[in-house]
Amino acid sequence: MTEAQVTAVIAAILVLVDLVIRIIAIIVVPRNRRPTAGMAWLLAIFFIPYLGILFFLLIGNPKLPKARRAKQDEVDRFIRDSTHGVERVSDSTKWPSWFEGVVQLNRNLGAMPLIGSNSARLIGDYQASLDAMTDAIGRAARYVHVEFYIFAYDSTTARFFDALGHAVARGVEVRVLIDHIASRRVKGYRRTIRRLTDMGVEWRLMLPIMPFRGKYQRPDLRNHRKILVVDGEIGYLGSQNVVDRSYHKRSNIRRGLKWQELVAEVEGPIVSGLDAIFATDWYLETGDAPSRDELIPFTQEAAQQDLDCQVVPSGPGYQNENNLKLFLALMYAAQRRMIITSPYFVPDEAMLRAISGATQRGVHVELFVSELGDQALVYHAQRSYYEALLRAGVRIYMYQAPFILHAKHFTIDDDVAVIGSSNMDIRSFELNMEVSLLVRGESFVREMRAVEDGYRRDSRELTLEEWMRQPLRSTVLDNLARLTSALQ
Repeated sequence: MTEAQVTAVIAAILVLVDLVIRIIAIIVVPRNRRPTAGMAWLLAIFFIPYLGILFFLLIGNPKLPKARRAKQDEVDRFIRDSTHGVERVSDSTKWPSWFEGVVQLNRNLGAMPLIGSNSARLIGDYQASLDAMTDAIGRAARYVHVEFYIFAYDSTTARFFDALGHAVARGVEVRVLIDHIASRRVKGYRRTIRRLTDMGVEWRLMLPIMPFRGKYQRPDLRNHRKILVVDGEIGYLGSQNVVDRSYHKRSNIRRGLKWQELVAEVEGPIVSGLDAIFATDWYLETGDAPSRDELIPFTQEAAQQDLDCQVVPSGPGYQNENNLKLFLALMYAAQRRMIITSPYFVPDEAMLRAISGATQRGVHVELFVSELGDQALVYHAQRSYYEALLRAGVRIYMYQAPFILHAKHFTIDDDVAVIGSSNMDIRSFELNMEVSLLVRGESFVREMRAVEDGYRRDSRELTLEEWMRQPLRSTVLDNLARLTSALQ
């Protein structure tokens, strides 16, 4: 066979392989996938077939392994079956007419019940929240449960780590869960692990990527939760990681960026719900099955406030997008006003329709985002939605530099709020394990409104007229970034 014939055969084989890849992609890729995501993957595979299929095989499955999801289902069934009648909620006649349906939605999706007799306070100062958590650890008598997306030992968090060490020294059980990839990317990771080990803390990596040890799943499926529970009596959740405010990134330090967070300190029986999330995640990482008491004690009560609360877990361990469905239900329920704070706001079609539908029925809608971005791709994808939002009547406030408004919360009318780790983007809806807290209580919403008032004072409002003056290159970049957001 001549060299020309060999070349022709190779070319024919490559054409045939390319055709087979495209046919298989058309059959496999759209299955059980959002149309926009399916189309984005097909475009990638069709335009760059070999690279596209490689990336699809690497990150195309948005769910955790079946064995892990089976364990999650097992725990959820136990919680759901064992918590009938534990609600002890406040006077339900004061609830909005739609609230019971939202609670039932969360119960069906995430298993956790709505629990009454809780108190909560918000901490918006970065150092103050670390100090509050440190002080709580210092009072621990039985156990401390720590679960954070990013967990780093540095000069800012040294007291927090010292408190953990002192707790171990006095016989308190201290268990720590940290996300493997997120924490590993932060400067000082090995020092952090060494410090935990030297103190005698029991620690595990969440969703570790260790293929040679048989630990592997899609690498960008991450545990994004931020939870601290002390003795089952006091808990913390919100947007803040345990790390210096600069995240030790040279680009952040050069630009002078500082993270603005919001953390909720909660007391009462709902703390058991946060503990159940930790116990479940510990089980998923270690195989140590949680006890009944770790999952459903719900015994503590708080006298300061009478808040009804429900923990809502979500992520790729579930069949549904629990957080997205909660957010959509609240958006459709809003009657007077809806205020959203999200550092990464990249809504899907359903959320855009819910927001525009709210404004069209007379609901006042505000969105707080950062003027600057710390993640270029998400920042530009987010900007691509501003024109549609502004035209729909949404008021957009841009939190001014050098701060990155990293807080994640959402208020509806004067009765209901959500706070937690979840952004309003495809990553938080599909790829990250998140935890949200649904709160019904006017006192809590008033406190949240005060936080929002502070944001408004430190922000500038973006107008449609200003936005339409954006240069063409920015518009093109924003819309290209928007296309990539569908790849999940």
